[in-house]
Amino acid sequence: MRRLALLLGTVVLVAGCGGEADTGPFKTSSRGPDPAVASPAQPSQTPSGSSSPTGTEATGRPRVVGTVAARLATPWGIAFLPDDSALVTERDSGRVLHIADGRVTQVGDVDETSAQGESGLLGIAVSPSYARNRAVFAYVTTDRDNRVVRMTFDGTRLSAPKPILTGIPNGFIHDGGRLQFAPDGNLFVSTGETGNRSLAQDPDSLGGKILRVTERGKPAPGNPDPGSPIWTIGHRNVQGLAFDDRGNLWASEFGDNTFDELNLIQKGNNYGWPEVEGKGDQNRYRNPQVVWSTDQASPSGLAFLDGHLWLGALRGNRLWRIDVEGQRASAPTDFFVGVYGRIRTVVAAPDGNLWVTTSNRDGRGDPAPRDDRILLVRTGR
Repeated sequence: MRRLALLLGTVVLVAGCGGEADTGPFKTSSRGPDPAVASPAQPSQTPSGSSSPTGTEATGRPRVVGTVAARLATPWGIAFLPDDSALVTERDSGRVLHIADGRVTQVGDVDETSAQGESGLLGIAVSPSYARNRAVFAYVTTDRDNRVVRMTFDGTRLSAPKPILTGIPNGFIHDGGRLQFAPDGNLFVSTGETGNRSLAQDPDSLGGKILRVTERGKPAPGNPDPGSPIWTIGHRNVQGLAFDDRGNLWASEFGDNTFDELNLIQKGNNYGWPEVEGKGDQNRYRNPQVVWSTDQASPSGLAFLDGHLWLGALRGNRLWRIDVEGQRASAPTDFFVGVYGRIRTVVAAPDGNLWVTTSNRDGRGDPAPRDDRILLVRTGR
């Protein structure tokens, strides 16, 4: 880990794909182009979404076409199985639900869940080799730490969880928690700095990082330090991870008082927190691709579908669509502003739609009668 500290201290971080030079396992370049700054719409009172009062939704506008499930207890993670059914975690209850053919069934309960504030049972991911190993992974807060656990699912019940990665700092706030498998079969894990800012730059801590591990929880081959699970550092609280159709990894990150961020995640980069929030003036840190004011976003879940990134905004009470072209993201557009309240998780469903969760019963929202819900969103392609 100390070797990783020395290496990271010399990094001048990647910006786009130009002017790169290799120095050992890390890339160096200028800090990249300025981030796009989001321009919000005015709040909408139309259930059809966005700030445009249209009843039929013009081509290209997303619209809610149904409710997948209702009256859930802070739904946080969603992962689809090969049969197109889904597993859903509830942050505060520690329950895992199975949604199939319109029915919601409890199939597991992670007993060691210690939920308080923003912690609890968070992300969930299904192994790329599920047909062979039936493996499912979850990110859970315990009394001791945040950890990644592995379970198996027989179609009816989840097995008892077995820890594969432990020692991630836990706290009342900023627990990260998103899991995302990469095309190469390794697992990315987002963590937060739990309100202790110094952890984000500390190479001996797993807090405030994006980690990359195998299905056994070991550091994945090709990591910056072969003995460490750390892939990138300098994060405040990442709750969204998504790969685009070119294999680029994107992450949504909560800012403090000024800027929330969308970042392009690349090996060995330092994203600046707590030294930088939003665009930095120093070449040491990687600039975000898009920034929002914190009242427009507080970004959580992130998905890629139809050539766009789709980002759920908690405090912003909206869904953002961001254009993606290669390794550049721009032109954010917001929808459903103020209509469904806090939006937590966004995932691309096998049928080509989005599943979008509300998070209004998490102690910070204004719940509607059937909250919390999973909304079925057609993107307007």
